[in-house]
Amino acid sequence: MEKLALISACKNNERQAQKELYDNYSSYILGICMRYMKKRDEAEDAMIQSFFRIMNNINSYSGSGSFEGWMRRIAVNECLMAIRKKKMLMVEIDDAKQLEYSEQSIVEILEYNELLEVLDELPTGYRTVFNLYVIEGYKHREIAETLNISINTSKSQLILAKKRLKEILNKKKQHIQYRS
Repeated sequence: MEKLALISACKNNERQAQKELYDNYSSYILGICMRYMKKRDEAEDAMIQSFFRIMNNINSYSGSGSFEGWMRRIAVNECLMAIRKKKMLMVEIDDAKQLEYSEQSIVEILEYNELLEVLDELPTGYRTVFNLYVIEGYKHREIAETLNISINTSKSQLILAKKRLKEILNKKKQHIQYRS
């Protein structure tokens, strides 16, 4: 079924269309959720909650803008709510200016699965801000508002995430060189 027809059928609560929407986009939404949640079962729970919210709010999708982007925003928000519920967020860090980090984009040097594996090694706060800023394209002000933290905390968490990612990557690189 064509995307617009599928969306329309979902708005009319047609079960077959809802199943098709889930079948077509579940791996996409799961991929988003896996970037935020540390465990696969947590990511799957967030994906299911995302689809529940997508189906319940599909009438609010106006057709302007990307449908995938609209769903991605819902999935990200579901993940953030799940993280908040578990009180897994971050500790306030005030002085971002004293921290140094490499400007090189970590995303550029990793394949997707490697990125997920490395992101899993980050504390939840670092991983959340890194995902929102680097992958989702949020600005620090948006992250601060979304997570109810200061802009400096968002910046600090990103700096620390990049620093930790660099350390993890250096260890992996040394491990690979040692094995060679």
